[in-house]
Amino acid sequence: MSTTTLLGALLPAVPLVAGLLGLLLPPAPRDAGTDGGRARRVAIALGVAGAAGALALAVALLVALDRPAEASTTWVDLGGLTVSLGVRLDSAAALVAVAVAAVALAVQVYSVGYLRRGPHDDVDTDHRYPPYAAQISLFTAAMLLVVVAGDLILLLVGWEVMGICSYLLIAHDRRLPEAPAAAMKAFLVTRVGDVGFLLGIALLGVSAGSFRIADVLAHDHATGTLTAACLLLLAGVAGKSAQFPLHTWLPDAMAGPTPISALIHAATMVAAGVYAVTRLYPLFEVTPAALAVLGVMASVTLLLGAFAATAQDDLKRVLAWSTVSQIGYMTGALAVGSPPAALFHLLTHAAFKALLFLAAGAVIHAVGTTLMSRMGGLRRTMPVTFWCTVIGLGALAGVPPLSGFWSKDGVLTVAQDAALHGTGPAPAWVGWLVWLAGLVGVAVTAWYATRLLLRTFLGEARMPLTHPHDPPAVMRWPVLLLAVPAALLGLAGFDWAFARRLLLAPTAGEPGERLLVHVGPELLLPLALLAAGAGLAWLRWRRDPAADPATTLGPLRPVFAAAFRLDDVQRALVVRPTKALARATRTADEVVVDGAVEGSGRAALGLGGGLASLHRAALPRAAAGVLAGALLIGLAAVLIGVSA
Repeated sequence: MSTTTLLGALLPAVPLVAGLLGLLLPPAPRDAGTDGGRARRVAIALGVAGAAGALALAVALLVALDRPAEASTTWVDLGGLTVSLGVRLDSAAALVAVAVAAVALAVQVYSVGYLRRGPHDDVDTDHRYPPYAAQISLFTAAMLLVVVAGDLILLLVGWEVMGICSYLLIAHDRRLPEAPAAAMKAFLVTRVGDVGFLLGIALLGVSAGSFRIADVLAHDHATGTLTAACLLLLAGVAGKSAQFPLHTWLPDAMAGPTPISALIHAATMVAAGVYAVTRLYPLFEVTPAALAVLGVMASVTLLLGAFAATAQDDLKRVLAWSTVSQIGYMTGALAVGSPPAALFHLLTHAAFKALLFLAAGAVIHAVGTTLMSRMGGLRRTMPVTFWCTVIGLGALAGVPPLSGFWSKDGVLTVAQDAALHGTGPAPAWVGWLVWLAGLVGVAVTAWYATRLLLRTFLGEARMPLTHPHDPPAVMRWPVLLLAVPAALLGLAGFDWAFARRLLLAPTAGEPGERLLVHVGPELLLPLALLAAGAGLAWLRWRRDPAADPATTLGPLRPVFAAAFRLDDVQRALVVRPTKALARATRTADEVVVDGAVEGSGRAALGLGGGLASLHRAALPRAAAGVLAGALLIGLAAVLIGVSA
């Protein structure tokens, strides 16, 4: 095993070991005594060390990896169908691993302060910190396994472990009544997609005779099999990456702790679907039908998330819906044939979305509410948080020269080329759909990002607050450090060496080509839409600082706030019929199956009771019965003898 493949194998192993050791720690007592403090300190050390070790390994892998590498060994051979243990590494995988580990480390450090006992609390506000830190480590290990896996079954293991960890982490704060329901919803909705993902992997593995990704990509699959497999894989992508129609779990997942929201939204669970498609993109590239479905799914999701974010009052739900929309940009880039543009936006999104969620956590930590209608005027008392949020929202909206501007422009440019010139493997109409949806999304994103900034930090406070202030150092430093890539990572797209790392075909192109960043007249339209969206929100707020700019939406506001009531549609078409079927099944089981068993038991008891009562008869009656029986037997014998 070479040095690079050893580094790849250790990447998920380090946080996995930290997580397993952390699970052995006892929960801290509620009185936060000496034992509780010791368990918490050990949990913090394990969590931070596991994430820091993974980040160091990811950086070392990025530096050492000069060409794709792979190593595997057969794990199971099922009659010629092999499952292997191994890694498949390239520069794109190394970059994504760095992003995952960096966000995980920021979340582990930030959580130390976010879930700390307050100075006026009599008991520890979170005595379950040890399992919380361990579950973050396992979550990180699962995503890193998805990143480096060289076998589809191994990738599936990481995929499913992420689902389990997301359930546990969303439901972490059991004092919130909505947390268990949100965790269960996330688990069940993503499981629906995962059924398709599992079937797609099975089809590919059976077709290729192996689950090794290299074998699956090299095999000449039948057209029908490949189309069916890619469509089934997209079901899993829709679930994990919260794409239409399996997107409804993500906003409700905001019931989890804010650091967990940052972890799920920035670089782990929702990014897994996008990364899985890039991993298997040669299969999708020769399946136009699957790319067309992906393009429609991306466009609908992009606009759905953007419009839903315009009418939310909950700070975290605005960011959640923005994640849904931004993932739509990534899947749209894949649909029009540009995995590098999708991966570039995945990396910049990981930076600025983690920054935004951790900054939002600082605000919530300071003011004690998630509702923007109760905030305002925080710029003066929380200047560090304010400026970090400005950078994050600017990158989200695509303000130059922040990172999101360059990566989003890359997506729009490749979509424009696909629409106008027919480039890419998908039909031209897919390019038009993604391009137009992306342009509308630019204006709407700028509008709701400006609204969030104005409602949260500017104007006057809309409720009395008890001395809000910037977070302590352990929470402030992760936010400050994440602000650097959120601001500057987009400029890396000008570097040819960085661009080559995101190419699935590293030999394509020349150093003079700008494969990730485009500078030209095509930037004017997105910039004009950006200015229009931000300007409209600012003008409405300027006219009346106390009013919510969302009031300009009129009768559309409740529709947008309810995300076009797709949750209600899902509840009516899926949840209620499923519950009705479950009730009918339970009734049939209780009445028919249990009734037959219990009825036969009651009949046997009744017969036994009757016979018992006969046996308990008085002696004269018993003697008369015996004589009568003897007479009947004798009479029967006589009759039988006569007839014979």
